[in-house]
Amino acid sequence: MIKLTIDHLHVEADPKLVEYISEKVGKLDHLLSRHARRSAHADVKIIGGPGRGKKQVTCEVIIHLPQEIVTTKQTAETTTAAVDLVEAKLKNQLKKYKDKHILSRRHKVRRIFGQIRRR
Repeated sequence: MIKLTIDHLHVEADPKLVEYISEKVGKLDHLLSRHARRSAHADVKIIGGPGRGKKQVTCEVIIHLPQEIVTTKQTAETTTAAVDLVEAKLKNQLKKYKDKHILSRRHKVRRIFGQIRRR
C-alpha cells in the first residue's frame, strides 16, 4: 500500500472520505514494481472551489517514485467523482512508468548476461 498524506482546503475530510481516498489511491501499488513500492509515497490534496454557483472540488495527487514524480489533477462536482477521475489517470501513468522502467532494467540484465556468455 502506498503511504498517503492527505491535505484538504475548504472541504471537510470526514473519515469516510479519507478511507475512500486511501482505498482508491493507496491500492494502486500493484501497478508498481517491488523496488518502487518500497519507497513510493503520495500527497493527496483536496481543494474546494468557490462558494457561488456550482461548487467544484479539485483533487491533486503527487506520487513520489524512485526515478520520477507522477502528478495528476482533476476537477469535478463531488469529491468522490474527482478522486475517481484521478485514479483513472494515475492507472495509465503508473502503467507507463512500470513499462518504461521494467523494460530498461531487463535490457541491462540481458546485456550483462550476454557479456558473460561471450567470455
